[in-house]
Amino acid sequence: MYPQTPDGRYFVVRGRLWRLSDPRLEPAERERLVRDLMAARRSVRDAKGDAEAMKQARSRGDDAKRALGERGPVWWTDGAPDYNRHMAVNTPYEGWFRSLDSEPGDSKPGR
Repeated sequence: MYPQTPDGRYFVVRGRLWRLSDPRLEPAERERLVRDLMAARRSVRDAKGDAEAMKQARSRGDDAKRALGERGPVWWTDGAPDYNRHMAVNTPYEGWFRSLDSEPGDSKPGR
């Protein structure tokens, strides 16, 4: 499993922050949106060579990501900025991220 920031806003892959889904979503709604996202991703895969189909598939994927809270306006309400897609070491999460180095079995993410 990928490490999640202590505030539950992001997970980290190869040192980069990725916004998590809005935790306030009802489980059934979240499940539906994830199914929509996966269907859109399959449509992107299948649309190779068809520009219009690709555009529509990507739009459906973006709509699902926005509804999940992973893109677009942030879902938290404290006014904190969005660091989606930023390298963790270039954000206020740097100290937390570097502290992962001391976790047993960790692959040294802060280096």
